[in-house]
Amino acid sequence: MSEIHRFLFEGQPVRGQLVRLTGAWREILRRRASNTQTGAYPQAVTQLLGEMAAASVLMQASIRFEGALIMQIFGDGPLKLAVAEVQRDLRLRATASVAGEVAPQADLAQLLNVTGKGRCAITLDPQGRQPGQQAYQGVAALVDAQGRSLPTLARVIEHYMRQSEQLDATLVLAAGEQAACGLLIQRLPVQGQGNLAQSNVAHDDDADDDGYARIAMLARTLRRDELLALDADALLRRLFWQEKLTRLTPAAADAAQQQPRFACPCSRARMAAMLRTLGRAESESALREQGRIEVGCDFCGRQEYFDAVDVERLFTPTQDAPPVARGVQ
Repeated sequence: MSEIHRFLFEGQPVRGQLVRLTGAWREILRRRASNTQTGAYPQAVTQLLGEMAAASVLMQASIRFEGALIMQIFGDGPLKLAVAEVQRDLRLRATASVAGEVAPQADLAQLLNVTGKGRCAITLDPQGRQPGQQAYQGVAALVDAQGRSLPTLARVIEHYMRQSEQLDATLVLAAGEQAACGLLIQRLPVQGQGNLAQSNVAHDDDADDDGYARIAMLARTLRRDELLALDADALLRRLFWQEKLTRLTPAAADAAQQQPRFACPCSRARMAAMLRTLGRAESESALREQGRIEVGCDFCGRQEYFDAVDVERLFTPTQDAPPVARGVQ
């Protein structure tokens, strides 16, 4: 079962989160592999998309945004677009679009930053967004302040968090066929209402810097194979055995709803709404060319078909539509 663990370092303005996606991640890969039109992801894409899924869960769990956190990464390599989306209750889905050959060991630059045009966008899309209300989006290049390509997604997100949130963060990510995992260490602010300024942490700036630097250094000793293989207890003991940790456990009633899980909200009704936005002329043109319209969801692989009768109903006002026999479903 996929799981997330939260913890604090006693006496330090530092918090941590550890996520391990197993069932949810395998379901994403299974659905992709069963798609006869695309087949399974290449190895390098599997690794990057899994890292994106783990990182997105960690970020959403940190801010508990009332809506969707959407991470997109796109550029000018064989990987055209990768997307991970996580809701407030940690329902997640992810997909990627590949065009061209991908080397098994391709790195971030080779996948989508060949000429420096790669970008990472993080969007906060409010639930029940009102007309005219805009989602918040931050975009970061896949390079550092000196214009040098950042080697991994973890470094890209660390750079983004420092720029957008003005907070230091250390991120370790790993993904394979069986699991997608991440460890996030964050320095917490000590000024302002509702944070550590009202706790028992001693606010010595030098001590705070030393504490975070030490914990971040320990986190960076974590190897990819350890992150994928060790359970939470063993991993935290291996890294922070000299630190005092407080593990944060959700109430039993909320525990199941606070664990990451795969979910896709697509439906035939949503796909029909998409055809309506396409317009009658375009829909009827597709019908003449293909005989029926096939609409598929890139996230879950669901496919729906619309024939001439379906399309006519879509663009016929409800009051003018012929009655449907009750025995027909």
